[in-house]
Amino acid sequence: MIPPAVIDNAAVRFDAVSKAYGDAPPAVASVTLDIVRGSFIALVGASGSGKSTLLKTINRLVDPDRGVVSVDGAAVTATPPHLLRRRIGYVFQSIGLFPHMTVAENIAIGLTLERRDTNGRVEELLDLVGLPDDFAVRMPDALSGGQRQRVGVARALALSPGLLLMDEPFGALDPVTRDQLGRAVRALHDRLGLTTIMVTHDMAEALLLADRVLVMEAGAIVADASPHDLLAGRAGAIADALVAIPREQAERLRQLAEARG
Repeated sequence: MIPPAVIDNAAVRFDAVSKAYGDAPPAVASVTLDIVRGSFIALVGASGSGKSTLLKTINRLVDPDRGVVSVDGAAVTATPPHLLRRRIGYVFQSIGLFPHMTVAENIAIGLTLERRDTNGRVEELLDLVGLPDDFAVRMPDALSGGQRQRVGVARALALSPGLLLMDEPFGALDPVTRDQLGRAVRALHDRLGLTTIMVTHDMAEALLLADRVLVMEAGAIVADASPHDLLAGRAGAIADALVAIPREQAERLRQLAEARG
């Protein structure tokens, strides 16, 4: 039994959530979990572990076969999917800007659907993600990958959601841009008081950005720990194997620097 105080503070709750595709083993296998409001969660695991499927049950891009997903205490199925998604920011790897629309038009899609005034809001959002006002009139093909993803983040935040979902948001970016944008998103999370859930295959990124790291394997959560506990080896063998990769890379770089020094 989960104490009432925990439930009240949960931005997202998974209650025995399962999802399978055809005859394959479950992509998500009876996950029960609370995401505390205001936390930055990294969801990690090997390819096929179920992390993206679990994330997409929150905004109903995937409907589970069994179990209940709740946002702010209400089952996501209580709201039509298109209205639910307007309350939840979503950023994904392919960015998905409409190529025939300007940056401003892309950012303002949600505002337009809600029939809200866009005057000044686009400029505010561009400033929020660190882009100049004059980017508003540019077309997506005139932007770099990092700039396009910043526009994607601005679009996700246009309706001031309390919950931000990110599915491999930096995977297609070069390392420098990836690091810069990761820092920017973490700063936005803190500044706006968001609850952020980010799927990533990069363990170093998860350790550096998140407050809490969830490790998935075969559709189940096999570790749930802080970055500090993960680095200290207190999250189990599967988590240790993931943490070993950035640790070994750091050690090899140290050895390389010493050899050349």
